[in-house]
Amino acid sequence: MTDSLLHALIGEETSSVTFVRDYVQLDFDGPQLSLFTWPRVSVGSTNGSMGEPGYRDMLCDLIGRPVLAVAEGTETGLVLDFGHGSVVIKLDPSEVADGPEIALLMGFTDRPGFAVWRPGEYPFDGPEWS
Repeated sequence: MTDSLLHALIGEETSSVTFVRDYVQLDFDGPQLSLFTWPRVSVGSTNGSMGEPGYRDMLCDLIGRPVLAVAEGTETGLVLDFGHGSVVIKLDPSEVADGPEIALLMGFTDRPGFAVWRPGEYPFDGPEWS
């Protein structure tokens, strides 16, 4: 989906990572991506998931790094590629946290609107979601 607001993050630098009780926010000096399910993170050759040693450090290591590419699809979920590392939300329906949303992107000053990703809607809509 090339018209996704997710593509507006390309070139944006991560300014902070905020851990909120049961989700994480990635800030980009204005735009903010709230991830209501814990993403998988890779930095270099190290991969991590919430609860594993070093997970939070890997997310914080992305501060100061620009988003180089994004992907969004039924096979990939949501992907932010920082070159040095990546953030991926590729879920099985059993992994969805309580609540109606998987992610929310908002806060752009140069474009209207926001984007919300929900279970059962693209890109989280394959046969396993039926």
